[in-house]
Amino acid sequence: MQQIKKEMKLREYLNLLRPLQWIKNLFVFAPIFFSNNLLNGEMLVQTIVVFASFCLISSSIYCFNDIKDAAADRLHPKKCHRPIASGRIGISEGYILMAICTLGAFLLLPLTRSSHLSLAFFIIGGYWLMNIAYTLKLKQYAIIDVMIISIGFVMRVLIGGLVANIWISQWLVLMTFLLALFLALAKRSDEFRIYETTGDNTRTSIMGYNTAFINGAIAIVASVTMVCYIMYTMSDEVIERMGTQYLYLTSVWVLAGILRYMQTMNVYGTSGNPTNAVATDRCLHLCIVGWLVSFFVIIYK
Repeated sequence: MQQIKKEMKLREYLNLLRPLQWIKNLFVFAPIFFSNNLLNGEMLVQTIVVFASFCLISSSIYCFNDIKDAAADRLHPKKCHRPIASGRIGISEGYILMAICTLGAFLLLPLTRSSHLSLAFFIIGGYWLMNIAYTLKLKQYAIIDVMIISIGFVMRVLIGGLVANIWISQWLVLMTFLLALFLALAKRSDEFRIYETTGDNTRTSIMGYNTAFINGAIAIVASVTMVCYIMYTMSDEVIERMGTQYLYLTSVWVLAGILRYMQTMNVYGTSGNPTNAVATDRCLHLCIVGWLVSFFVIIYK
């Protein structure tokens, strides 16, 4: 019985870290993938270390977020089951786990042996401070909340490029920001739908949104993202660096993925959690795998 209780406790600690959300940190691999260096052993190891570091620093923020939002989470139909909101993990335990993850994230960085280690520390520290401020206050403001989320994804890409000593193009930064903004707005759409249906205001910033605004913003961001990707694949700079002019063919998968996500949001109403959608939607799996395979074949042929 004691062993079972320990296992259940460990499972709650793991849930508090939200390992499924670590999918977001795969963006640190974007620089070596887009620069045709994915098969470079040294760069790959450096990026894996940074990925682990970002997983720890993001988990520390999730701990802090769950501690501060425990009261509000209890009113949410899904978030009420989180470890701290449900009372299965104590506040003090949450702070201890947060401290361990934060320290671990910084201790991992020197293992990259990067020549830009100080900048890597700056990005990880900046990400941590930005999200602490987000949790405490900034997430209460509409538009600012989704902008901060998008900046966080750009920081993942930047640190991935820094440790591997890869130049980050403006195209990659723009596409990362726009895609993250698209997904963040989709999540707000779902939260506003819950607010309209139940009357439960689980996020202060939701009062700065409505259906017309969110749908319009999503349509604009989705369109700009698609145009940006097409321009990226057809730019002279990218064609010269990649050694191929056929990258534009991968645009089909990008468009299909965006349309599918918008379908799940507007038709089925199941896009509340982008990570869950990416992890469970088979059509999105097909689009992602199709894009990865086609992109890989074209540039690594």
